[in-house]
Amino acid sequence: MNPGFTGSPLDRVDHIRSDEEAYSALLSDWRARVLGLDGIAPQVAPEGGLHWQSIADIAENSELILLGIADGKPHFVPITDARGDAFRTPALWSALNSLPAEDAAIYGTAHSLINWHNNHGYCARCGGSTKLFRAGWGRQCTACNAEHFPRTDPVVIMLAEYEGKALVGRQKQFPPGNYSALAGFLEPGESIEEAVRREIKEEASVDCGDVSYVVSQPWPFGGSQLMIACVADAKTQEITLDTNELEDAMWVTKEEARAALADAPDKRFGAPPPFAIAHSLLKHWAEGE
Repeated sequence: MNPGFTGSPLDRVDHIRSDEEAYSALLSDWRARVLGLDGIAPQVAPEGGLHWQSIADIAENSELILLGIADGKPHFVPITDARGDAFRTPALWSALNSLPAEDAAIYGTAHSLINWHNNHGYCARCGGSTKLFRAGWGRQCTACNAEHFPRTDPVVIMLAEYEGKALVGRQKQFPPGNYSALAGFLEPGESIEEAVRREIKEEASVDCGDVSYVVSQPWPFGGSQLMIACVADAKTQEITLDTNELEDAMWVTKEEARAALADAPDKRFGAPPPFAIAHSLLKHWAEGE
C-alpha cells in the first residue's frame, strides 16, 4: 500500500543542511532546479508532472529551501507568502488528482515547509525575528539565537467496524455526498489506541475495543501532519453525532465502499480522493487486506 504524498525520489541529504559551504555550492550549481508555484499551488508541466525552473531564472533575493537531490541535481522550492491560501481550491485539487505519486510527495514536502516558514517568522521564546538556516530546514532567532525546526502533528484517522460494516462520516465542508473516515489530533499523554477510541466516542458516541494500525501518510495541509490510519473494533452501533464535528455519519458495507471507491453510478456515497489516506484505508478495509 502506497498512500498519497509518499514515495519521493529525492535524497534529503541531511548532512548538507548544516554545511553552509556545501549548501552554497548547490545554490551555484547550474543544473539546480526550483519548483514552480502559483501561490502555493504546484505548476503542472504539459506532460503532467511538476514544473521545474532553472535556478538561473529565480530572483537573487529569493529564499530557497533545499528539498533534496536526484540524479545529481539539487532541487529547491522558494518560500512564498502563502498565508490564507485555501486547500480546497479547484486548481490545487485538480493538480493533486493528476500528479504522479512521486511528484505529489515532493510537492507535499514543499507545501509543509513553506507553511511552516510562513508561521515562524518570530521566535516563540523571545519574540525576536527569525532567519532561515540549515538549508531551509530550520529558523534561528536573530535576538536570542534559539533554533526552531519544522514539526509534524500526529493525527489518528480510523474506521470503526461492527459486524462487517464500517463507520464513515462527513463534515459540512466536504463535497456534496462525500464521506470519509473519522479523524482527530492526538493529545498530550495519549497513545494512538487511546486517541482512536476517544475520537470515535466523542464524534459518534460509539465505544470501541481493539485497535489495529494499518498505514501512515504525511499530510501537508492545515499544518504538517502525520496521518495514522487504524481500524477499531466497535462494541456498539448506535450513533449520536457531535454536530460541531460531523454533519452526518453512517455504517456502510464493503460492497457499498467498493462502489464508492469505483465511483459507480449507483454508489451510496462519494469516497475521499485517491491522494487522501482515507481512500487507502477504506480500500484496505473493503478489500479485506
